[in-house]
Amino acid sequence: MTLTLEDIAGHPALHRCVRVQAQAMNRTYETNPRLSSVFATQQRWLMAHIGLALHFRREPDDYRKELTAARFIDVIGQHSVASRNTADAFIKEMLHYGFIEYVPAPQDGRIRPLRPSLASLEPVTLWLLAHLHTLDSLDGADRVALFLARPDALARVQPGIADGLLSSHPVREPKQTFSLFTWLNNGGVVMDWLFSGVDPDHVDRDRIPTGIVSIGDFANWLKLSRTHLARKLRDAENLGSVGWLGQRGNSVMWVSRDFHQEYITAQAVKLAIIDAAFAEAFGSTAGR
Repeated sequence: MTLTLEDIAGHPALHRCVRVQAQAMNRTYETNPRLSSVFATQQRWLMAHIGLALHFRREPDDYRKELTAARFIDVIGQHSVASRNTADAFIKEMLHYGFIEYVPAPQDGRIRPLRPSLASLEPVTLWLLAHLHTLDSLDGADRVALFLARPDALARVQPGIADGLLSSHPVREPKQTFSLFTWLNNGGVVMDWLFSGVDPDHVDRDRIPTGIVSIGDFANWLKLSRTHLARKLRDAENLGSVGWLGQRGNSVMWVSRDFHQEYITAQAVKLAIIDAAFAEAFGSTAGR
């Protein structure tokens, strides 16, 4: 049985499981910050999922249905994720850093198919495994084991996840404070780092300590401008969503109960989308 959004959001263990998930995301970021940052802003995250879905849905016997820059840019526009110029710049950046590569197309030299490099698929796999582990922790199933047992598991599951993300209003239109960070470079990493330090026993407090003390150390770890990060944190502070227990920037940072709930709700939405895609790929009883 697939876990619904209501099942996940109301689960008493969700806060603890999401904290473990956030810590796993931090470890993934540390292994390859540049590649992980592709998934750390909403727009780039959605563009990456669109590109992966086009790749996994390709038809190898029909080169006209391979992932190409033109097809990618068209689909980005169809879903109103970004402008054509932004989509084109994203493709060029991914090529520059070797996250995607051209594939020979002997049938028609005018068409230049693309594919993700093997190295770029590793953090995607780790991202998905972290979320499957959360789902398993909530209902005692074994999605992770099933995923690891199937060499084609990522190709089977990811396109459905992309569809779910693109069609989800909560994903496309996040709440106020959450949206401040989804458009920040590495904003997703910022939130994972903030909430990975939250003690689940403290989530009923109005001001929940995070364990973060130094903005400078925080910015350095994130590979972000300290000034830019401080500006975003000040915006969130003006909303009453974050603050410091003592001197600003030199004491433990807190997050509001409402901001924490925004984050938890966003994770529940994402987890429900992933579980629905997993059930679609492997059957509703898979891993149960």
